[in-house]
Amino acid sequence: MQKNEICTIRKQHQALISGRISGFEETYKKGDKEIFRELCFCILTANTSARGGMKAIETLGGLIFTGSEKQISNALHKCGYRFWRKRADYIVETRKSMKKHCNLQIKCKIESMRHNENELRYFFAENAKGIGMKEASHFLRNIGFKNYAILDKHIVNCLHEAKVFETNEKPKNRKQYLEMENKMNDYSKKVRVPMAELDLILWCSKTGEVLK
Repeated sequence: MQKNEICTIRKQHQALISGRISGFEETYKKGDKEIFRELCFCILTANTSARGGMKAIETLGGLIFTGSEKQISNALHKCGYRFWRKRADYIVETRKSMKKHCNLQIKCKIESMRHNENELRYFFAENAKGIGMKEASHFLRNIGFKNYAILDKHIVNCLHEAKVFETNEKPKNRKQYLEMENKMNDYSKKVRVPMAELDLILWCSKTGEVLK
């Protein structure tokens, strides 16, 4: 994707893109419950679609805070979510993990680590069950952090076509992820579009939508 194409999409969808980014920041301001809800959304979105994750998180409602694994899996099954058993386990185990590490005061935990964005991402990649570097990046972007790359298939394909990446294969480990993220960051500076906006623009170019 060339700079002129990026600028065209940015201009066409500027209000929606700006609204999305403002919405991410508002989620963080709302505090621990909304932050945990966003973390669960990213657990539900992994290896499925953003719309599927949105439908699932809306269906679950307050169950993510108080529901048993069985209650959550039943609700996911009823709404047609594909990985209903596994993701119910992931949500309950992540809830336990966040309680263990910060008594579910996730915002305070983030504030204590925000000076080191890599360590912050590693914390969620290691302690939220079922997510790795990509979904940890997705989660942090969705609560207002702007410097992470969300290297899903759409973004990787776009940047491969733009000759930013040598391959259209997604990163296989943390080292590869950071290397590709650095290349995307360099490209972001080259086209003069912030990383968070660039992600939304590239995703829109492949899907026609500006989703979270």
